[in-house]
Amino acid sequence: MLQTDSPLDPMNVYLVGFHPMKDDPSHQMEAHHFCTQANEDFAQCALFDGNTRSANLNGIEYIISEKIFESLPESEKQYWHPHNGEILSGQLVAPGLPVKADHELMKSKMNSYGKTWHTWDATHGKPGESLPFGEPKLAWSFNRIGEAKKGLVESRDKRMDINTEERRNARQDLLPLAKPQSGVDALKGQFERPTRSIPGVVDKKTTNQSEALSESDSR
Repeated sequence: MLQTDSPLDPMNVYLVGFHPMKDDPSHQMEAHHFCTQANEDFAQCALFDGNTRSANLNGIEYIISEKIFESLPESEKQYWHPHNGEILSGQLVAPGLPVKADHELMKSKMNSYGKTWHTWDATHGKPGESLPFGEPKLAWSFNRIGEAKKGLVESRDKRMDINTEERRNARQDLLPLAKPQSGVDALKGQFERPTRSIPGVVDKKTTNQSEALSESDSR
């Protein structure tokens, strides 16, 4: 073999979740992540619109820990979406892993953040878009039940034999680990369907405002 594929060898973490676009939340897609865990604070993923040989490479995602996120300049933080909603809703899964291994992986990603750019919506794009046209789109995360379009999660679950509700229930023991995160309310109120909060998924700004009000009342 004359060519190397060494950069791909460590991509042994497979995750499936969903992304709305930050500037157009009605534009949503299923995202298959193939990731390398470089160290405990940083992972990098190639994104595809499926998990077969014919799947299209349609984006990238970098994943960082809370510690790294807090070290970022404020101007950079706007690009990084929170992960607790994806985890505690049961929507983010690691297909094929035993339940215990999936649980431990999700535990390790609590309070983390992702920076995701999608370059192509080959599956749901306009007819004839057989190439990745246009500008890359910054993706975000779902942070409330009901933000995903009807059928998006259900279609994935049926096709891949996944039960999102069971995953959500099995992850309730992760609630004590959840900290308020930046960006939880970034898309609040921008979805057509009624939504409801996910226990443990709280925006850091909301927490800071509540603390400030409590401190003001106590004076």
